[in-house]
Amino acid sequence: MNYILYAVPFFFLLISLELLADRWRGLSTYRLSDALNSMSTGVLSTTTGLLTNVVGLLIYTLAWEHLGIVEMSAKDWWVWVVAFVFYDFCYYWLHRMGHERNILWAAHSVHHQSEEYNLTTALRQTSTGFLLSWVFYLPMAIAGVPPLVFLSVGALNLLYQFWVHTKHIPKLGWFEWIFITPSNHRVHHAQNPIYMDRNYGGVFILWDRLFGTFQEELDEEPVIFGVTTPLASWNPLWANLQFYAVLWQDAARAESWWDKLRIWFMRTGWRPADVEARYPRSKPDLSRFVKYDVPLTRGQKVYAALQFVIYVVIGSYLLANGAQLPLLTLLLSCAWTALGLYAIGAWLENRTFVRWLEVVRLLLNLPLLWLAQQQELIGAGLLPWAVLAAYTLISLGAMSALQRQWVAPVQA
Repeated sequence: MNYILYAVPFFFLLISLELLADRWRGLSTYRLSDALNSMSTGVLSTTTGLLTNVVGLLIYTLAWEHLGIVEMSAKDWWVWVVAFVFYDFCYYWLHRMGHERNILWAAHSVHHQSEEYNLTTALRQTSTGFLLSWVFYLPMAIAGVPPLVFLSVGALNLLYQFWVHTKHIPKLGWFEWIFITPSNHRVHHAQNPIYMDRNYGGVFILWDRLFGTFQEELDEEPVIFGVTTPLASWNPLWANLQFYAVLWQDAARAESWWDKLRIWFMRTGWRPADVEARYPRSKPDLSRFVKYDVPLTRGQKVYAALQFVIYVVIGSYLLANGAQLPLLTLLLSCAWTALGLYAIGAWLENRTFVRWLEVVRLLLNLPLLWLAQQQELIGAGLLPWAVLAAYTLISLGAMSALQRQWVAPVQA
């Protein structure tokens, strides 16, 4: 069962309720551009995951078949309980190393880039984590946990983590001692020095208490969310590449070949001495912290939000039917999704080229619709063409109208 797919409507229901709670309590935990950027990285992650998740699953299955020590059955209830706890233990170490090693932080940093903290932040997921994350779950395969159980408890672990991404829930008494809660996960998303690299558990906070990485949220130290190397962009593609680019630049600048290689596997933030001397980086001054923002008109915001809805719908369709789709269709779908989400990010950044990019994006839908009909993904009648034509004309008209009242500062 695809738990994530069935959870999507509940995600958006809870996001709506959090927005109502914001209004009721007079808080402001949402900014449209930030929320769309978080959800865009989530859509990109689930879409590309249709192609990339098979890597970890294949390796896990091979390890389970050939290296498994104990033969466990998915029919035994205790197997599910053990696997659920075991998974969170493995997740703790993956998560911890994701903060402590450069190459792993390059993938995981996507989840921390938002400078807000709300339920859309939970949807902010990496598209490159599949490269190395599978290593940390091999102990489960070797122990004999069946792939079906592994996938199921992994999805449940991820679903649990959704609700802890909120500022509306205070400390929860005794619950704080055993489980991950909104309070101790707010600590995890902080860039305050006292809070950084703490509270790694997915479901259980016990691992952090056991291994010395627990930190309580302090009333006298309000959390400042985000990363110390700010993303300063609404581009979901750049969000996934930003820290890889930082490492690549430092590796290219290093004179020693040993430094060029080891920088990827050193502790997060480590830089070769010669690079640090020639290209020093200043420490962030949190007393002067200002959230990244680009002023937009109300019309620009509405346009971006409505365009994003299309990618949520198509992304949900792909999530539901990806296993039955041909490889070429999945590749084209990933490329189409990446282009569209990039265009929305460029729109939110008010880039000078975005109007032309939007025209190209809208026109590319024509051959893609034809391909979809050839693959029998949608009906072959005239109705899809009529709907696409209406959508294209409305979008072009809205973009033209917005261009005449384009009052926000334009970025190059």
